[in-house]
Formats: sequence, C-alpha cells, structure tokens
Amino acid sequence: MKLLEEVQLKLVSSLKGKDLLTLLDYTSEEVQDLVKLATNLKVLTKAGKCPKLLEGKTLGMLFEKHSTRTRISFEVGMNQLGGKAMFMHSRDLQIGRGEPISDTGKVLSGYLDAIMIRANSHEMVKELAEHATIPVINGLTDIYHPCQALADLETIAENKVELKGLKVAFVGDGNNVAHSLVVACAHVGMNISVATPPGYECNAEIIAKAQEIAKANGSTVTVTNDPIEAVTDADVIYTDVWTSMGQEEESAKRLVDFKDYQINDALVAHAKPNYMFLHCLPAHREEEVASSVIDGPNSFVFEQAENRLHAQKAVLVSLLA
Repeated sequence: MKLLEEVQLKLVSSLKGKDLLTLLDYTSEEVQDLVKLATNLKVLTKAGKCPKLLEGKTLGMLFEKHSTRTRISFEVGMNQLGGKAMFMHSRDLQIGRGEPISDTGKVLSGYLDAIMIRANSHEMVKELAEHATIPVINGLTDIYHPCQALADLETIAENKVELKGLKVAFVGDGNNVAHSLVVACAHVGMNISVATPPGYECNAEIIAKAQEIAKANGSTVTVTNDPIEAVTDADVIYTDVWTSMGQEEESAKRLVDFKDYQINDALVAHAKPNYMFLHCLPAHREEEVASSVIDGPNSFVFEQAENRLHAQKAVLVSLLA
C-alpha cells in the first residue's frame, strides 16, 4: 500500500480479520510488533501525519460498563485513521431486552467492519465473537483487559527502551488488568511478580499459561502474598483499584483485606530509584496508592492513559486495514 510506504509503517498483517479477545491468542512476535506499531503511530500522530488507513470503515462500540479511556481512545483513534466510531450502550439495544448476543453479533456484522465491546462477562464476548463475521475487540471483561496491557507495554518501552529483562511488580487485586499484564509481560520477556492478599490471587490457569510463554522468552512469572518481595528491585510498579466495577458491595471488606498493599513511599523504597509507577485509572488516592506516588516524579499514569489511543490504533489498523 503506497500510503504505508510513504509513512514507513509496518502493520501486523498476520492479525488482519482476527479478533482480539486475549493476548493469549497472539504470538509473542505479534504482541511485540503491535507495541512497535503503536509507538510509530504515536510519532506520526504527533507530527500530524497519522495515515487515513481506515477511511470508509466503521467501528461499533458496545458498552455494558462505564468508560472514559476506552470509549474516547477508540473513538478518537478511528477518527484519526479516517474511519468512524459508533457508540452503543447495551441498554439501548435489543440485547437489553433479551435478544441473544449471538443474534446481535450476526446483525451487527451486516452493518459494521468491527465491534469493540466492554462487557461484564468474558463468556459473552466469546459468544459474540463466535457468531460475528467481523473482528471483535475486547475493550474489557471480568477476566481480561488486553488493550490496556498493550498501552502499558508501549509506555514502558518508550521510557525504558529495552523491555526484555525488566522486572514489573503488580500489587493489588488479581483481576482482569493483572491477568492481561502478566500475559503481556511474558510475551516481551519481562519478569513479573504479582503480590495479592490471600484469597485475591490471579486465576491459576492464566498464570500457568503465562509462565509457559515467559519460559520461551527467557523470563519469569511469580506470585506471592508479600508486596515487599514483589517490589524489591522492580523497574516498574503497577496497581489498580481494590474494588472494581460490579464489586461495590465488597468495598468495606476489601479496604480491610488490602490495607497492607498500598503503593506508598515506604513500599516503593524497595524498588529501583528510577522505577516507573503505572495505574490503569481511575485511581483512588490514599487507598491503593498514596498521592505522593501517583503525583510524584516516577509516575507515568497520564502518559500511559494517552497511550491507550495509540495502542488502540495499532490494533485497529492491523485487524482492519
């Protein structure tokens, strides 16, 4: 394609027409190439040269959950690439009145070029992908958040240059963000240590799969209940809210169970002096993270949030262009 040659951009062509449900479905090379593509698209965008690779394409964005970064980054990303994005909340569609998601997938496939869905259930997203004949992108489910993990890798790569061999520490709930981060780190050869309170560990099957990928890339995935062990000599420290959407009734208990897992000055003192702090946002200051950390010089959370835009564009052009 002449336009690609003009901007010297290489798409991840092996992903064309595929879904993005979890990074477990992608090869390590594909994940690494997506990160490089996201970085290159960011450079082009900043220079005012974002290629209109998706002109005439329409992305349907289906939401069951609230969203800031996911909705805006996908919508702006499609606009910058020359396409269009359509917001759809589940309560406004017939699935809000009981239409099977399988029927919805077949119908939307006749109108759209791709579907991005932010849903409560990963099983629902899998069913949608099974029946849709267009690519389905997981914008977040109860188990995975792959688009966030790609932006995380992009942010680390921009600031640490070489990913392989770095140590990432995730401290907090073994949730969807942790699951996708573990898999992403394994794909690029980063060592990751996940520290959770007892009873809040990551899914054991996902950890086992990530460990297999990590082994092939010369890195490790470890789990612990000790936040100091996880953070010691870390290059990157990452956390998420202690109570995710849909868990509000557990909030009081979680505040007690997670009280020793706050990212604060005492904990980050065990990391490398030039550590990066990351958080997928929104953040609850003085709960999972102290204000002195998230608003301090080692915090890259807003660059990380911006990179959702460029990571999303890398996915969109690879699946659709």
